[in-house]
Amino acid sequence: MGAAAPGNAGTAAPPESSGGRRPGAMGGYELVRSEDAPALAVDLEAGIGGGGGGFPKRSGGGGGGPAKRAAATGASPAPARQRLVSLDVFRGITVLLMIIVDDAGAFIPAMNHSPWDGVTVADFVMPFFLFIVGVALGLAYKRVPDKLDATKKAVLRALKLFCLGLVLQGGFFHGVRSLTFGVDLQEIRLMGILQRIAIAYLLTALCEIWLKGDEDVDYGFDLLKRYRYQLFVGAIVAITYMALLYSTYVPDWEYQTSGPGSTEKSFLVKCGVRGDTSPGCNAVGMLDRKILGIQHLYGRPVYARSKQCSINSPQNGPLPPDAPSWCQAPFDPEGLLSSVMAIVTCLIGLQYGHVIVHFQKHKQRIMNWLIPSFSMLVLAFAMDFCGMHMNKPLYTLSYTLATAGVAGLLFAGIYTLVDLYGYRRPTIAMEWMGMHALMIYVLIACNILPIFIHGFYWKEPKNNLLKFIGVGA
Repeated sequence: MGAAAPGNAGTAAPPESSGGRRPGAMGGYELVRSEDAPALAVDLEAGIGGGGGGFPKRSGGGGGGPAKRAAATGASPAPARQRLVSLDVFRGITVLLMIIVDDAGAFIPAMNHSPWDGVTVADFVMPFFLFIVGVALGLAYKRVPDKLDATKKAVLRALKLFCLGLVLQGGFFHGVRSLTFGVDLQEIRLMGILQRIAIAYLLTALCEIWLKGDEDVDYGFDLLKRYRYQLFVGAIVAITYMALLYSTYVPDWEYQTSGPGSTEKSFLVKCGVRGDTSPGCNAVGMLDRKILGIQHLYGRPVYARSKQCSINSPQNGPLPPDAPSWCQAPFDPEGLLSSVMAIVTCLIGLQYGHVIVHFQKHKQRIMNWLIPSFSMLVLAFAMDFCGMHMNKPLYTLSYTLATAGVAGLLFAGIYTLVDLYGYRRPTIAMEWMGMHALMIYVLIACNILPIFIHGFYWKEPKNNLLKFIGVGA
């Protein structure tokens, strides 16, 4: 690996060394000290400050900080290691948004996923997670002394995450109130949220480990040169996705559903089109049915809440009399082809992480985040205006650019608030949630904690711990 430009090299710890956390772990990354940053007499990596409550205390206000002790002894002060708090806060806000969406989505349409075309608040959760994974990888893999060992560890972590997703979202747990578990492997859902993150994480980590230039970085355009191979991979992925989405021929297809009394009903979906992006005849769904098998797809598709499929749209409801035949067909929002585009979101986040590594001044970092963020938003709205609509289930290119642009703006804002001006106290809850994001996702978003609570009851399942504490069964 080549070295960065003199004076611009970051101090983020390499994976598994120097106290740094492993790639993808919750927090623990070091933040490069900036020349125009206020001096902090604190090691944020250790989380111990000069003030109360573990918050950083600005130097110069009494007490013997490291700089004063160094001055008294004549030694040069050691550079302070600071954790990138904004990364944890961003992840924590995303976790909180995910929880709110899960609980409020059924009552507030704007907080629920869009039935098809268009973007709501809920549609930002997944790309926000992917974006921040990319940012973290840019810091964790700043130095890779052993590429083969780093590759092996990245593969193992991705496999662990993928397998965890299979257990949590594959149908093993049967719901909060059923108190049963187990899944028929012939019908297990193969893809899901953690599986998508695992795929994006692995491909992005491999790009960061193996596809780096050795050019010096002095300006924003130098980043494009140094990481041109990663950008080339992202472009190839996006072009391949666009070619498949808009040129693949989708023939007629058939599926079965089980009605009352376990009677099966067959439905024929007439397509015979090429480049269609409607719910029933798109290439994304067709490839999932062909490769994964329709029995392994998500059984409650988001388009069931569309006007064509629900009289209570945008909420679930009875089918209209003239409902299309595809309304009850399985469709996986985290399918194969759409997960390919998720890699692009993660690669974009990776480039934002590179900005932290190669630039020391806050102004340089923020400007190198704001310019591409606004550019992606303009391009996304232009594509949507021209008919290439933002669509989360298909993970279209316009959706990718729009959500990545918003993620970049939000990250820049959090960085300014937390890491530049030091306002950590208002965001301490978000920071904690960000450091424990996976645990919160498993326990709350995947209903493991509610299932656990419902599992302890007296004589009858309805007499569970929730009823005992007055919440009700």
